[in-house]
Amino acid sequence: MSGTATPTSSRLSSLPARSVRSLVWSLHLAAPLAGLWLLLARPHLDVLLHHNPGHFWLVLGVSLVNVALGLWIRSAARRHGDARLFLVSLAFLSSAGFLAVHALLTPGILVDGATIGFDLSHPVGLVIASVFAFVSSLDLNPERSRRVFRFERLLWGGLAVLMVGWAIAGLLGIPPLHLPDQARDVEGPMVPVAIGAAVLYVVAAFRYYLVYRRETSAVLLSLVTAFVLLAEAMVTVIMADKWHLSWWHWHLMLVAAFGFIAYSAYLQYQREGTSVGVFDAIVLEETAQRIRTEYEDALEEFVAFLSEQEKGGRSSPAQASAALAERFHLSEGQVRVLERAASALATERATSRRLTALLEVGRRTRVADQDEEEYLRSVLEVARPVYGDVNVNLASGGTVRLAGRDYSVAEWDEGGRLREGRVAYPLVFRGGVAGVLEGPEEHSGPVPASLGGLAEHLSVSLENVRLYRELGTLFRQYMSPDVASALLADPDQAALGGQVLDVTVLFADLRGFTTFSEQVDPERIVSMLTRYHSAAVPCVLGNGGTIVQFVGDAMLALFNAPARQADHGLRAVRAALEMGEAFERIAVENPEWPRFRIGVNTGPALVGNIGSEDLRGFNAMGDAVNVAARLQELAEPGQIVVGDATLRSLGVPVESRELGDLDIRGRQGTVRAHCVTGLHEETRLKDAGRGTA
Repeated sequence: MSGTATPTSSRLSSLPARSVRSLVWSLHLAAPLAGLWLLLARPHLDVLLHHNPGHFWLVLGVSLVNVALGLWIRSAARRHGDARLFLVSLAFLSSAGFLAVHALLTPGILVDGATIGFDLSHPVGLVIASVFAFVSSLDLNPERSRRVFRFERLLWGGLAVLMVGWAIAGLLGIPPLHLPDQARDVEGPMVPVAIGAAVLYVVAAFRYYLVYRRETSAVLLSLVTAFVLLAEAMVTVIMADKWHLSWWHWHLMLVAAFGFIAYSAYLQYQREGTSVGVFDAIVLEETAQRIRTEYEDALEEFVAFLSEQEKGGRSSPAQASAALAERFHLSEGQVRVLERAASALATERATSRRLTALLEVGRRTRVADQDEEEYLRSVLEVARPVYGDVNVNLASGGTVRLAGRDYSVAEWDEGGRLREGRVAYPLVFRGGVAGVLEGPEEHSGPVPASLGGLAEHLSVSLENVRLYRELGTLFRQYMSPDVASALLADPDQAALGGQVLDVTVLFADLRGFTTFSEQVDPERIVSMLTRYHSAAVPCVLGNGGTIVQFVGDAMLALFNAPARQADHGLRAVRAALEMGEAFERIAVENPEWPRFRIGVNTGPALVGNIGSEDLRGFNAMGDAVNVAARLQELAEPGQIVVGDATLRSLGVPVESRELGDLDIRGRQGTVRAHCVTGLHEETRLKDAGRGTA
């Protein structure tokens, strides 16, 4: 029924396309042998067809075409220096050349009667060709390849002499080629020779088929087909009677064998538009690798041409294409395609480099204090290799300088302008002109759109730099740099709440501050606190601490929050000792001022943002914080009192004096405390060598 797939058709449709092609190819190879069997099994079908002129012109025409094919392959072999291609060319030249001799010795054309020279001419050529075919299919290493080429002239010359000598001897009736013809072309001792040649063809075909499985190619598959058909022709020569249909049968198989190669080479030529590379699939692996290297080198040169063009060199896509065309013998059509591809690639590469430059410009705009002049120099280093000799001129006093002249910022709108032979774009900041991006001098005519994109990007980046600087300055005047940087980078960290962390807390305040403040005016109090805190802050920040707050004369600092520090106890003690030295120098100059005392303690604390939705602050809460405050209260002026947990966490020897178990106000248990007076000498040397930050 129509529309219903049969089981057989369903199985065939499920076969992979490659399997179907292989099946069809196998049937084509088996068909000649099936035809021979039919003619020999049905003698009445194997009719006599004796037509000497037809034989002469058919065989001579086919042989001349394939002599040209053999010479073409030999030319490719010489160009690549490939021994395999050279041997394949000898196989085709010997087979086609002796076929031409066979045509010349056709009885009744140039000679009077048939001779053994006519009978054996082409079988001998097929036998010689089988040896070349077999050797060409072997894995020839570089040494064997060089050895083959050392005998190139001998092989080529010997083959030519043999073919010409056979033709002359046959035409002139020189013994032994003058002997009368046989019933079959191959008889007697020549039969096993012909069988051996058929075997060599089959082995060569199989080995080339294995190559084809690794690297599919129409020319390679045609070579396999040709060798199989030549093997079948050898079998037919042994069994067919002359001038019968079976005898003409092997002539047709030769036509098919050579025709497959010629047609596939023609298709490859049509596809590539040049003879270069038609037979590259047949070459040895060493040659194939060398060809790939040549292509890679050519592409590198092509990219170098394009890079020259991008840098403002004199090369162009047309010049790059012409160089490759001359090197690889490309057709005009291929050159035009290559030029268009080169232009498209050059444009794409230029666009890609511009985008990369813009990304780098944006990447350099960081959440940190940056000098805008230094920032602009940095981004111009990125932009100039891509956009040319661009420059940024910032506005000052309502004017901007361009090419040696001052222009009022009021003259600029959002578009680019051609001024003094240069294209310039305004850099807009909060609705006003903050400067001008000046293009290279060679830009003229229409304003390049890519330069406008760079100007817009620079405007945003410059605005961000200025805003980050203003915001950073504002933040850092009221909080620790670590906290400010964390909040600028991730505003979600400003959310209410926190987490319990193991921290080291440093408390410092002035002993006798209340009494002192009652005796002096407020200006002197502020001046004193500013002097003390200005000395304390670098000590804390230099050791990676975070200053949480100033409360009157007191200061609270944390270590290991928000930035994590494995040695936070040592950092806090080191900061306390540096503060003590700085405070001592101040006290020597101002003996009437009260002196600082410091308490340090380590333990778990709730660290985070504490307050309300409207107002919050970064702080720490918990027993560890309370103990640090009480240790500071117990300290004498100029003393540094640390908790036992802090001292045990230091990991380095320190100079200290144990104070014993102290009663802490508001706490039920006692706290073991120590008075630290300094670091041991080796610890100070290590700190000096690596820095304390």
